[in-house]
Amino acid sequence: MKRVTKYVIGTATMLVASAGVAGVTAYTVLQSKDNKGEVSFNDAFQTNLNTRTAALSPASMQPVDLTKAAESSLNSVVHIMAVQRSKVQTIQTQPDFFDFFFGDGQGRRQQVQTPERRGLGSGVIISKDGYIVTNNHVIENADDISVKLHDGREMKGRMIGTDPSTDLALIKIEGDDFPAIPVGDSDQLKVGEWVLAVGNPFNLGSTVTAGIVSAKARGLGANGVESFIQTDAAINQGNSGGALVDATGQLVGINAMLYSPTGAYSGYGFAIPTSIMTKVVTDLKQYGTVQRALLGIAGRDMGNEVYPDEIKKEQKELGATEGVQIVEVTEGGSADGVLQKNDVIIAMEGKKIKTMAELQGTLAKYRPGDKIKLTVLRDKKEKEFTLTLKNAQGNTKIVKNVDMQILGAAFREVPQDLKRQLNLGYGVEVTGVSDGRMKESGIRKGFIILKANSKQLKTVQDLEDVMKAASQSPDQVLFMTGVYPSGKRANYAVDLSQN
Repeated sequence: MKRVTKYVIGTATMLVASAGVAGVTAYTVLQSKDNKGEVSFNDAFQTNLNTRTAALSPASMQPVDLTKAAESSLNSVVHIMAVQRSKVQTIQTQPDFFDFFFGDGQGRRQQVQTPERRGLGSGVIISKDGYIVTNNHVIENADDISVKLHDGREMKGRMIGTDPSTDLALIKIEGDDFPAIPVGDSDQLKVGEWVLAVGNPFNLGSTVTAGIVSAKARGLGANGVESFIQTDAAINQGNSGGALVDATGQLVGINAMLYSPTGAYSGYGFAIPTSIMTKVVTDLKQYGTVQRALLGIAGRDMGNEVYPDEIKKEQKELGATEGVQIVEVTEGGSADGVLQKNDVIIAMEGKKIKTMAELQGTLAKYRPGDKIKLTVLRDKKEKEFTLTLKNAQGNTKIVKNVDMQILGAAFREVPQDLKRQLNLGYGVEVTGVSDGRMKESGIRKGFIILKANSKQLKTVQDLEDVMKAASQSPDQVLFMTGVYPSGKRANYAVDLSQN
């Protein structure tokens, strides 16, 4: 279970607003005309959204019986074990006296055997054909994923995709007619409403705890995109990836974090709302990566008491007590040429915006290419603007997951004898080139990549990490610097864009 200490809450945030996430109802209604080929959550996972609202009617409010909700949701929550196998890794030691005088000054490389690591968490079955939602931190870097159902069956899980920005992941088990949980609309939740947290805390097996919704759209500064449901239902280590359900048994959130200075439950837990989850997992299934729309601003909440006096004075002159103050507009972004520094965003599509977390949660309903209407306070006057959302590349094209195959080459760490021959301390050697982006860029077999996008490469994993980051950047280019065994140095630009 991810832990957030008490020092997180109350911290001022300045984030690039993004919308990698979406509520299923709003997305179905507001789907862009330019994205007719995209599918909704219901279509992707062949399920029907229950039209009942998550909140109970105040007029019929009676003492709540949670037994049916607990019984139905227990069957849909699974126990996940993620295993990182033991590996032999090469590490670079810090240079010592002898390295400086008798070596190359780069330190020595040693091979170490890492121990096997096991992580435990929970997951939620969202479709009858075996798709399961969990947290990214539950299965991150896992070599093997084991899934144990409530009825005792154990199955092998296959990773479909992950999204570290929202801490969500989608895995799959093979089979049919699994007990899928009905997915509710978290936007309909009300503060004070009863909810259940279902999971496998402390490896105890299926466990249900009850509480109420303590707050909505809570930002902690822990993830890149967040708008948490806060609850006092007990959430502990092992609950990660489990279900937060309402009194009708519908899924309204994925348990993700606890707020604790000790690492154990001490009052509050936090769940990722289904308004975020549905969009993320739909994208992961359809594209392998999230289609994240960026508003293209840096902003901060209005009226935060922890701000220094100069910011408080600046905000007082803007004439708003709630909303998001724009402190920077990204060049080429969605808001470029429309919004200005010191505009205060107070509403989106008619929905009131009070905080940055609320802005992120509302943006969560959209994809690149969608048009949105913003209400801002400029010069103490309300103005409305319509803009088209773009992705990180500054356009509205579909971004697909990029793997090493696109490069069309084979790699290995540079052998020690070749390092000594060329007086190198690190590098990744190209051992073969076939059809792909490396060949198109003019790179030949034997090229030793020393740096990619200014990062030193010591392992093939380093190259993969840099490549994936570059594929999601606006330029989508991998700049490589290196040397051939002949001693000839060379620079290349590898295009990672996908048409």
